Amino acid sequence: MSAARIKLLSYNIHKGFSLGRKFVLENIRTAIRSTGTDLVFLQEVLGRHDRHQRKIPRWPRQSQFEYLADQVWTHYAYGENAVYSSGHHGNAILSKYPFTSQKNVDISVTRFARRGLLHGVIQIPRRKTPVHLICIHLDLRDTDRMLQAELLADHIDSHVPHKAPLILAGDFNDWQQKMTRHLEEALQVKEVFMDLHNNHARTFPARAPALKLDRVYFRGFKPVEAERLHRRPWNRLSDHVPLYAELEFAK
Repeated sequence: MSAARIKLLSYNIHKGFSLGRKFVLENIRTAIRSTGTDLVFLQEVLGRHDRHQRKIPRWPRQSQFEYLADQVWTHYAYGENAVYSSGHHGNAILSKYPFTSQKNVDISVTRFARRGLLHGVIQIPRRKTPVHLICIHLDLRDTDRMLQAELLADHIDSHVPHKAPLILAGDFNDWQQKMTRHLEEALQVKEVFMDLHNNHARTFPARAPALKLDRVYFRGFKPVEAERLHRRPWNRLSDHVPLYAELEFAK
């Protein structure tokens, strides 16, 4: 770990199942460990699922985010969004740095699709200013997404100091690519792939990515690297492929 640079991964893990509905959580854990990242932003993480626990061999006893964090990311935050009779799922952030605070904010705009933004604050040794992290998974419907973007912008504007470093990552479901301009204007953030490669990354479906759904936005950093992890094993795990990024703190 470097006090001057953060390595991160953003990944919709599809509740630990591949496109073919094979349970691959152990493979996902091995894959994300290989990236050597400081932070992992996860979407569609199961906090509990009693029916799967009973029926699927090798189902972990602990939550999926605790299983994935293991002894590598010793700090984690979880935001429970969708709750049902057998359990619940939501977003999670795994971190090698301690959280000073964490909060899950309900940004659901209909009762049929429960969504939240998970806001964590970490303190990195030898750095005075805490880093704000937000993990998010927006709705499929365009009108609902744009309403959630307004809720997101309002939350950041009121809860994140403008000079504080900020990383906003997740599955934005923004195949129409409306979100970036809106967030740039509202929050003065940049998207790492647009900044380095002048285009968003294709991340869905994993076997042959065509849609640009996943994003990493930042403020208070300089982007160093951005990569879409679309080769094996990644294209045989979730229905999305993950985004990898390296950010240096702005001087």
